[in-house]
Amino acid sequence: MKLRWVMASWVVGLWALCTVWLRAGEPPEQSRWLILHADDAGMCHSANMGTIKAMEDGIVSSASIMVPCPWFVEFAEYARAHPEGDYGIHLTLNCEWKRYRWGPVAPQDKVPSLVDEQGYLWKSVRQVAKHARVEEVGIELRAQIDRARQFGIPLSHLDTHMGALVSRPDLLELYVRLGIQYDLPVLIIRRATGPAAREYPVLAERGAALVKLLEQHGLPVLDNLVQFYGGEGYVERRKTYLQALAGLPPGVSQLIVHCDYDNQELRAITESAARRDADRRIFTDPKVAAEIERMGITIINWKKFRQLAALRAAQRRAAGPRPLRDEWVAAGSLGSANQGTQRTPGSRPSARIPVAW
Repeated sequence: MKLRWVMASWVVGLWALCTVWLRAGEPPEQSRWLILHADDAGMCHSANMGTIKAMEDGIVSSASIMVPCPWFVEFAEYARAHPEGDYGIHLTLNCEWKRYRWGPVAPQDKVPSLVDEQGYLWKSVRQVAKHARVEEVGIELRAQIDRARQFGIPLSHLDTHMGALVSRPDLLELYVRLGIQYDLPVLIIRRATGPAAREYPVLAERGAALVKLLEQHGLPVLDNLVQFYGGEGYVERRKTYLQALAGLPPGVSQLIVHCDYDNQELRAITESAARRDADRRIFTDPKVAAEIERMGITIINWKKFRQLAALRAAQRRAAGPRPLRDEWVAAGSLGSANQGTQRTPGSRPSARIPVAW
């Protein structure tokens, strides 16, 4: 009975994706899909409240959680109570703030190369790359994933805090193999070129082979990644985000944001409080949602990305004179007037942007 329910849920999810494609009037390979992803959940109370706000009342579709941080438990409770959400682990090997620090999840005597003289995780990615032993990194990252699972968080993916896991070839390989071990997609892009290759040369050198390995295990890989650091105010950041999204190429992309509240707590932690507050306001703004819809971009999450990858694989294997999309059309009417509009329990309907939950 349980297997039938799982299969039925999977089919319904694929049906919804097909409906969005048909409504868009273009084949899947020409569509633009976006995972709108909030990093740093669990970092502090402000980050938790801002991320929840952006997911419930905005168009943020996914978030990743920092397990070693002091406010992890609060967000874990939320995720457990809202299993319909899309949650990843923000695998964390460093602690970048001056006075707000955290240590490893694993016992310190098991991971001595990961901590400074005060017992906290290293402050910078450069220090991680210099000091961390890969076998101890494996111990710590498994401890983070296992702790999240023990708290009942329904996991959809893994990613890396500040790119620490793409700072060395052995760490990148460990990262990918953890995704395979836990059967979770990892944040990695199909091709690292241009600025991405310069910032992450390890990804440019080793990425292709690891992407192939992930796909052999049925795990999807992003086509593009967008993140914007500059711009202090709401107006400037809003303009830059919309310009970047207007030029988004076909395929599945992820936009990384940080959705917090600019309050006393956050200002005591970071100088980026205003930028993080702006991200929350931007992606809970119905006008921004409407503009993204006008661009023809469909918001999805990591759960739906996995279903989308399965459909793509099925298309490549499909034989016969008619493409798979025509088979969907021949099957009859798909969907309803409400499909593609985001709904979140206990909140008002968000702006009408195509969202394939």
